[in-house]
Amino acid sequence: MSPRHPEILLVMSPDVLHLQFGDAELSRLRALGNLSEPVAAHELSSEQVRRRLADVEVLVTSWGCPPIDEDVLRAAPKLRAALHAAGSVRPHIRDAVFDRGLLVTTAAHVNAEPVAQYTLAAVLWAFKKAPFLATDARLHRQDWTYREQRGELSGRHRTIVLVGFSRVGRRVVDLLSRLDIGRVLVVDPVADPAEVRASGAEHVTLAEALPQADVLSLHAPALPETHHLIGAAELAALPPWATLINTARGSLVDTEALEQACASGTLHAILDVTDPEPLPASSPLYDFPNVMVTPHIAGSLGSETRAMTAAVLEELERYVVGLPPLAPVTRHELAVQA
Repeated sequence: MSPRHPEILLVMSPDVLHLQFGDAELSRLRALGNLSEPVAAHELSSEQVRRRLADVEVLVTSWGCPPIDEDVLRAAPKLRAALHAAGSVRPHIRDAVFDRGLLVTTAAHVNAEPVAQYTLAAVLWAFKKAPFLATDARLHRQDWTYREQRGELSGRHRTIVLVGFSRVGRRVVDLLSRLDIGRVLVVDPVADPAEVRASGAEHVTLAEALPQADVLSLHAPALPETHHLIGAAELAALPPWATLINTARGSLVDTEALEQACASGTLHAILDVTDPEPLPASSPLYDFPNVMVTPHIAGSLGSETRAMTAAVLEELERYVVGLPPLAPVTRHELAVQA
């Protein structure tokens, strides 16, 4: 079978287009298919874009892509694939896409790597309470000297609990196992316990894990079942001086309960995502010395995003020659993924 040479449309916000697709990437796209005008769009409703959609076979999407719903699909009768150059496809893929039998792929596995690396760094910081000691040093200046932090533990006495055996969760287990810096417990009701054990971690329930967690790191998707998964009761079950790390979704944690728990001073938190995001200026979480807040930076930033571009171009190369996709997304998988 001869390779396809499909009509391709890039759909993402203009700043993301500039970030992820330079001359080299656009040249690769042109070698694989047709890039008619407009080459890219950030909306799918204007008359100009609708005329373009009539001939498009492949959408290459990224952050800022609007929903691909029944109305869009009616305007795109030749559409066969939506290849995503970022993480979750949940914001733009609707059931109608799967109803039409379109191929959907994601570069989430690539985006998982920087998140996992950030998490590893956060775990190591948490063991030494580094972010919180830094705050102490900034506040006390010349009067500051190192004081051993309550909750500091050494070596195999440490227990890290990961909630979610997701792409990121699996990679974090792998990174932690290479360092051998403590026990790793995994909480995930849909994970295969044998697969968790094979990774070097232990499969446990949330109730079993919380009282043992020196570090509790969240890697679960935002689903109705996971909304406020960590609330007042769960935070109270953690040992004194434990550290909560959230690089997943802010809605996994009850923010009001977290504020109350951190106000006591016995719970530490490293938060890359919050609910709401960003937190309001009045949030006490900004002021607590035992809380570190970063502005959703764990995932791919800057030049890191080009790795996701490379992944989507590889998917497109496979598509045009009829090879199976490397990272397809099914309706079932989307129901349990971020």
